[in-house]
Amino acid sequence: MSTITNEAVEKTVIEALISFGAEPDEVTPETELTTLDIDSLDLAELSQIVDDEYGVTMKSSDVSKIKTVGDIVAVIVAKA
Repeated sequence: MSTITNEAVEKTVIEALISFGAEPDEVTPETELTTLDIDSLDLAELSQIVDDEYGVTMKSSDVSKIKTVGDIVAVIVAKA
């Protein structure tokens, strides 16, 4: 299991979003997921990556509150 810091989680999340097709220069903590065309399947895959990497399970209630890349990071760090 990796060390859970904001920086580590942010790097993991951003790398995952880029792998889903987001442009690297468009992905910042302030970026809204709707502008990246991230859908529920992408979020489900991201949840699996987070679980594998950090042992943190994101529930649908967590995902429903997420609007930005930074929100994802905050939820993961809070649950760690």
